Amino acid sequence: MMAVHTGVLPGFRLTLGYTLFYLSLIVLLPVAAVFGKTLELGWGEFVDVVSNPRVLAAYRLSFGAALAAAAIDAVFGLLLAWVLVRYSFPGKRLVDALIDLPFALPTAVAGIALTALYAPNGWLGGWLAALGVKVAFTPLGILVALVFIGIPFVVRTVQPVLEEFEPEFEEAAASLGASRWQVFRHVILPHVLPATVTGFALAFARAVGEYGSVIFIAGNIPFVSEIVPLLIIGQLEQYNEAGATAIATVMLVISFTLLLVINALQAWAARRGGKEQ
Repeated sequence: MMAVHTGVLPGFRLTLGYTLFYLSLIVLLPVAAVFGKTLELGWGEFVDVVSNPRVLAAYRLSFGAALAAAAIDAVFGLLLAWVLVRYSFPGKRLVDALIDLPFALPTAVAGIALTALYAPNGWLGGWLAALGVKVAFTPLGILVALVFIGIPFVVRTVQPVLEEFEPEFEEAAASLGASRWQVFRHVILPHVLPATVTGFALAFARAVGEYGSVIFIAGNIPFVSEIVPLLIIGQLEQYNEAGATAIATVMLVISFTLLLVINALQAWAARRGGKEQ
């Protein structure tokens, strides 16, 4: 008689069917609806909407700020994860808990708090204004908000990898005469690079579509500090759903393309790290 394997989870066909149904309902249908609504516009109308100078300026700001914020998060998120894993200090648990604050804090509250902090009459904004640096209501303020909401993605992605990494590898390299930079470059970095790239991708994906924490500190000045989500909201408020979805479609295509590139870089980094180890 053929043995019957039982388990907690259902069989492959049922599991696959449920997965495809869930994926279609949550991801594919909304994406298809965006593209379908865009088709209501003719090609000429579509080009006119997405090539408007104001829209192009918003694209440059949104994607440029998201990439810059994700890069900053990748560097400082790695440093934060390293400190939390390798060192013990008073208040460590508090710092570790504060890393998750952007997850728990409503985005609108985060935006209001950052605006109050970095406004010209704020605690930090007043001091920076005396030095000639204006943060709130400028692209720099957008960058600050995006760094704030993206840093937990890098820390929480890299932290478990560092916790599993044995210090003996570093000690062995040091005993063979490697400098601190060589230990980091050839021993630590190949191990944490895939996780760092993953955290970078997650921070970038979150930053591209961020609205609540940015809208207050940005100032929303056309051609200066206006982001794409705000333009989409403006089109919807004018009942121009086709125009809103046209802008969203371009944003979606660019986001998917960048994420595919990042995933390819992550796979390359994983293969390269495996070869070096």
